[in-house]
Amino acid sequence: MLRNKWIQLGGLLMIATVILLACVPIASDETQEPPAAAAESDSSEAVMADTEGGDADSSDNGAQMTASGSADVPQLSGDLITDGVPPPFRTSGFSTDFSRRTVEWDSILSGGPPKDGIPAVDSPVFESLVAGDEWLEDVDPVILFSHGDVSRAYPLSILIWHEIVNDEVDGQPVSITFCPLCNASIVFDRNFNGQVLDFGTTGRLRNSDLIMYDRQTETWWQQFTGEGIVGKYAGEQLRFLTSQVLSWKDFKDAHPEGEVLSRPNMPRNYGYNPYVGYDSTSRPFLFQGTPDARLAPAERVLGLTTETEAIAYPFQALEEAGVVHDSFGGVELAIFHKAGLASALDSSVISKGRDIGAVAVYERQVGDQLLTFSPNDDGTFSDAETGSTWDILGEAVEGPLTGKKLTPILHFDHFWFAWAAFFPVTELYSPS
Repeated sequence: MLRNKWIQLGGLLMIATVILLACVPIASDETQEPPAAAAESDSSEAVMADTEGGDADSSDNGAQMTASGSADVPQLSGDLITDGVPPPFRTSGFSTDFSRRTVEWDSILSGGPPKDGIPAVDSPVFESLVAGDEWLEDVDPVILFSHGDVSRAYPLSILIWHEIVNDEVDGQPVSITFCPLCNASIVFDRNFNGQVLDFGTTGRLRNSDLIMYDRQTETWWQQFTGEGIVGKYAGEQLRFLTSQVLSWKDFKDAHPEGEVLSRPNMPRNYGYNPYVGYDSTSRPFLFQGTPDARLAPAERVLGLTTETEAIAYPFQALEEAGVVHDSFGGVELAIFHKAGLASALDSSVISKGRDIGAVAVYERQVGDQLLTFSPNDDGTFSDAETGSTWDILGEAVEGPLTGKKLTPILHFDHFWFAWAAFFPVTELYSPS
């Protein structure tokens, strides 16, 4: 009770802290009424991953998983609107074509910071695992992205302050993104329409989610869905790339030759969470809708989509089961949950956050076998058919199938309120 009261009273202080410490310059492009409590304390087959350089059974540790195509994600914005109605907010600093949009103007709100007020990391520098151990704890959450022979960890303790990292991984231009308000970590291919885009923050939100812009055309893009919503590419879709949120320890164990994003030379409290208690909020910041009452607003869910369907699996159900077998979009799935991952949005010190666990989704079929998995006490998983042992990254580490890899399924780890807002007809998984 006392903690909830503190979070409620501290909501305004939290937002002020974010603006003061995360924004350069410290200003807003329009007057914003303070929130009452910003935090009480945004085909018919499932989207599978392609394997570069071999099939999913390949023992090639350099095999890269990338999303097979964004056409399998439901299009959420409406038809192109060219009614000539200008935006009802100031647009100084933008060269966006505001005559083209797919959303209503009143769905776009100012989050407080101006354009690039939350600065993207445009020239990322990486360091060794040994150097990362000097400031990261084993339970710290990181986004894993691999391509070719390179595997990199992007700590949420950095992304919580910058939200976007524009990078190139072994020749693949990518944007690593994280919206703290929706707990949305998503990786995009920066190759688009014959050019390489790089992204910044608009300072705007829709359904409490980050709206990005590309610096080449200044089109506005919805981070949650990868859709262009205002500007030249309104109605177009960015391509998702497969990534994984996991613990720093699991990254190190799986990729001993990997590297980690180093802390930018900026005055930020890296390792600290400016949104203390936000992952238990019942009033998401600047969310205009009514949260879907089937779950608490900040309940974490694992989301899957096809062209026409969406489903959400509550982390709580995944944690209780350890492994969930399900069929979605015509694909037989195994969903893993492993304890030992701190929430980035709970405690003031990220590594002290409550254990939410890591999740992963794979196709159960390996060769001509449909495998049935069960969790082990040490955080690994065993299949009943061969007795092989698998890690959270879907690789067999012991037994007859050692070296084999499960085919990963593109998935999303988000807060329930945001998932349900962008996918209002989503199915909600229940073990019963």
